[in-house]
Amino acid sequence: MITSSQNPLVKQIRKLHRAKGRQEQNLLLLEGTHLLETALEVNCSLDTVCYSPQWQVKYVHLYEQVLTRSRRVECVSPEVLQQLATTVNPDGVIATIDRDFQNLSPIKSPKLGLILERIQDPGNLGTIIRSAVATGVDSIWTSEDSVEFDNPKVLRASAGAWFHLPKQSSPDLEKLIHDYQTQGIQVIATQMNASKTYWETDFRRSSIILLGNEGAGLSPELAKLADETVRIPLASGVESLNVAIAAALLLYEAQRQKVSLEKR
Repeated sequence: MITSSQNPLVKQIRKLHRAKGRQEQNLLLLEGTHLLETALEVNCSLDTVCYSPQWQVKYVHLYEQVLTRSRRVECVSPEVLQQLATTVNPDGVIATIDRDFQNLSPIKSPKLGLILERIQDPGNLGTIIRSAVATGVDSIWTSEDSVEFDNPKVLRASAGAWFHLPKQSSPDLEKLIHDYQTQGIQVIATQMNASKTYWETDFRRSSIILLGNEGAGLSPELAKLADETVRIPLASGVESLNVAIAAALLLYEAQRQKVSLEKR
């Protein structure tokens, strides 16, 4: 059992808390039993798994899978596990996997896509990914100044959906938008002063939704590229919605319209 925070493996894994460490080692960090189970379900080969004695007793069957699917498996003390995790109360296991695993490229002609500009909160990005998978989004893009897709908190907030969605960070969102518009895909942005509500928009067409920074919203440069702007009605005195909530509202309206069309 590893009990020292000075152990070389402990130091190595702790570096994965930061983007630089993930890039240098080409690894990312999975925290918690659910993410570990999801990784195994999608046939991911694990690099290293660290678990507490209590976790091993509770998840015997999962532990047996880990032994056959991991390059290295280590029992660690609860105190060491606390240092390895980014969560306040880790549930007993963390794992590392290849950073490029399941890095699916966005499809060329999405029926429903999301473009996110300058999203900073990893919890928001993870929640958006979770909603996107639930509503059948084909692809998701972020600007390069957004939080990284491989941030451990993004993976955790996605509740495993991270493994199922094509995603990419783009250096030029304006070009990306133009490229999809030439295919006839409509681009929709949310704006406070838009005359049309989001449910009055025809999402039955192939569509890409633009969403911006938690505080500042979309930049004027991206907003002006939209084919259509829509608003989410708010009660008096309410300035805005959380970006993850806004994404969920638009995505579920798109799904509702498409389901209604299929039933006709």
